[in-house]
Amino acid sequence: MRLIFSLIVLIGVGLAGAAVYVAQSLISATNAELAAARAQALPPVEMVNVLVAGRPMRYGEPLAMEDVLVAPWPVNALPEGVYTDPDALFVPGAGARVILRAMEQNEPILPVKVSAPGADAGITSVLSRGMRAFTIAVNVNTGVGGFLQPGDFVDVFWTGRSQNSAEITRLIQSQLKLIAVDQSADQDSRATRAAIARNVTIEATPQQVAALAQAQSTGQLSLALVGLDDDTAVGQIEMDQNQLLGVERAEIQTVEAPQVCSVRTRRGGEVVQIEIPCTN
Repeated sequence: MRLIFSLIVLIGVGLAGAAVYVAQSLISATNAELAAARAQALPPVEMVNVLVAGRPMRYGEPLAMEDVLVAPWPVNALPEGVYTDPDALFVPGAGARVILRAMEQNEPILPVKVSAPGADAGITSVLSRGMRAFTIAVNVNTGVGGFLQPGDFVDVFWTGRSQNSAEITRLIQSQLKLIAVDQSADQDSRATRAAIARNVTIEATPQQVAALAQAQSTGQLSLALVGLDDDTAVGQIEMDQNQLLGVERAEIQTVEAPQVCSVRTRRGGEVVQIEIPCTN
């Protein structure tokens, strides 16, 4: 009886082991097939080495070689203008670059984030080619309550008197870029967020600068903040007091004076004018 029981136990253990072996073989084969299918479905991603920030960097800091690391990046996801050659970022014989916009660790270094070699972090380093910097005086009412930051876009409104001496407000420039608030061009500075600006500097063409200078000398300029990524085309906008209050301007009717015809005649030693019926 014991012999039969032992034999049954051995047979059971053998069958269990065989089942485990078969299951493992099937699982391994399935995993191998899945891996082969994935390898065929997903082509290898082409990588290229790019220059990235080796540490968090802030506005105005000089960029040194030890601040930069090399990291692999997918070729099909390269940011426009990213530096891949150290000699292009650190030009031999030229001065050091300066950080213009804050960068976090492992963030790709882009031309818009750094100054030209040897240039500082002043206004000239952020001006686009062919553009000029123009400063507008503002206060809490005309400067959007202190919410303006470098990098924002604004519409400029002029309030003054028209040729008929009526006060009007007119949109004179749209979508102008702010490049500095007071004396700061740092887009990441918290200092400019805590105080009401007295001056803002915008980027404009020479023609726009001439228009703004004329407007600032003849009236008051007010700024309106444009929303993020808002590229809505704005047409001509003008408002006077009558439009504001919904008052329709009365048409002035001119009444022609009656035509008077006369002749002059002499009576004695005097010349007198006598009215006569008009013949035409």
